[in-house]
Amino acid sequence: MTARAALSDWLDHLTLERRASPRTVRAYGDNVLAYLNFLERHRGEALSVADLGGITAAELRAYLAFRRQPPPSQNDVRDGLSPRSLSQSLSSIRAFHRWLDHRLDTPNAAIGLVRGPRLKVGAPRPVSEDQARGLIAELSLDPDREDWEAARDEAVLTLLWGCGLRISEGLALARRDAPLAESLRITGKGGKTRLVPVLDIVRERIDAYLAALPFALQADDPLFRAKRGGPLSPRHVQATMQALRSRLGLSDRATPHALRHSFATHLLGAGADLRAIQDLLGHASLSTTQRYTQVDAAGLLAAYGKAHPRA
Repeated sequence: MTARAALSDWLDHLTLERRASPRTVRAYGDNVLAYLNFLERHRGEALSVADLGGITAAELRAYLAFRRQPPPSQNDVRDGLSPRSLSQSLSSIRAFHRWLDHRLDTPNAAIGLVRGPRLKVGAPRPVSEDQARGLIAELSLDPDREDWEAARDEAVLTLLWGCGLRISEGLALARRDAPLAESLRITGKGGKTRLVPVLDIVRERIDAYLAALPFALQADDPLFRAKRGGPLSPRHVQATMQALRSRLGLSDRATPHALRHSFATHLLGAGADLRAIQDLLGHASLSTTQRYTQVDAAGLLAAYGKAHPRA
């Protein structure tokens, strides 16, 4: 079997068995294909699956160094990956070799000897409660937005903040999901499902949007609609937040995803259990959720600095 045929089978495995999202499959495929292209140029011949079992740690390091360097000209295939992108590329390559080992009996111990670049883990960047309220309230003051559009955008932003959803999760709701029950079953990354409680204000905003909506929807239609009746796009939500933060003089950190960060940070500040927040956000690892403790601690120190007479 050729290495490229093995790559195709692995991507089918990710899609059909692991139920990875199309975006994830595409990213993994692009990363491993670039790796195979480099190896074939380096060795001067097409690779077989057996060849992949003999890839050395030095060859993998050479590939990572190749991807790290900025291109000297526009015709060069190098792209100067950032440390984070380089780490993601290495993660894809390792996952591919693990599959080769388990499914095609082609182990390669050398792959595990290569370390990725050190990454600086950034803390989430939430917006404050007052900022979140101001962003949502500003929607009703836009003279260029029809009433039903303002109601829709208020419903979307309140949903992201009140339930801690990703944009894709919020826009995946269908007409049959409304009126909302006391909790929502959300399918997140990797096909994982979770239950998220629904606040009264979220339910009220969505009910108001549906009452004003000028389009008739079938049960399976996406709940949130664009101006001409099609499904609302993530880009619209991002553009809306960009316009709002510009009018309110907020920083670039006021993004739709920042509302999800705010959901977690506000719960943590109110004493919610970290494990519970992990479940509500749908994080696979508690270490991902623990980043919010850094944000909360930073807020406490800032408050101390402002309030203490000797600070």
